Amino acid sequence: MEKLITVIIPAYNCADTIEAAIESVLNQEVPVEILVLNDQSPDHLDAVMEKYKENESVHYIHNEKNLGAAGSRNKGVSMAETPYVAFLDADDIWAGGKLKKQLERIKETGVVLCSTGRQLMRPDGTCTEKYIPVKARITYKELLRHNSINCSSVLLKTEVAREFPMEHEDSHEDYITWLKILKKYGIAAGIDEPLLLYRLTTTGKSGNKLKSASMNWKVYRYMGFGYIRSCFYFCSYAIHGIIKYL
Repeated sequence: MEKLITVIIPAYNCADTIEAAIESVLNQEVPVEILVLNDQSPDHLDAVMEKYKENESVHYIHNEKNLGAAGSRNKGVSMAETPYVAFLDADDIWAGGKLKKQLERIKETGVVLCSTGRQLMRPDGTCTEKYIPVKARITYKELLRHNSINCSSVLLKTEVAREFPMEHEDSHEDYITWLKILKKYGIAAGIDEPLLLYRLTTTGKSGNKLKSASMNWKVYRYMGFGYIRSCFYFCSYAIHGIIKYL
């Protein structure tokens, strides 16, 4: 069956979680190919990936040098031969039916990007009681006030992903990409269901809240906003961040 979606998984220090991520993709009801990009991972990732060496849907690629998550995603997008791409962090998990529901929503609405709600997981993989919703329609102006699109939830047209590669990894590079996409294409769709299980960590970009806030400030500056406008959107981001995790 012809593949419809390329799922791109940057892989670094994730040997203990990546199998659950891959299995959640293989259990989707849509024909997919998976690109796992080993970004010079120092752990036993090679041994874990031995399980998939005979699986024609899983392609294991070693980066010649460390590219970072953004660079690995961009490399995966450049390799994709399907009409859609999806991003999944190696410590996150998808619920069954995620991709099928997103494909249907994109076809219904004509948008180029679809996101979902997310259920928060603890580092050990157990679910918390916290669910972060997403609106059915996400506009550029709304997205400026806070980033409601989680990278691991996104399904995106490949041609659009190539048009707006992820840049500025010293900030929230995925947020910049979503803003650029919505500035041009207007609206993203959201499915308000916990189709992404998002693992909370202390080591990722969002784990350190002060660092995350600093990177969010850089997003507005990289978007070309002046100091006053950046302050306005940063304040909105801070308020939404407090509400989100209460």
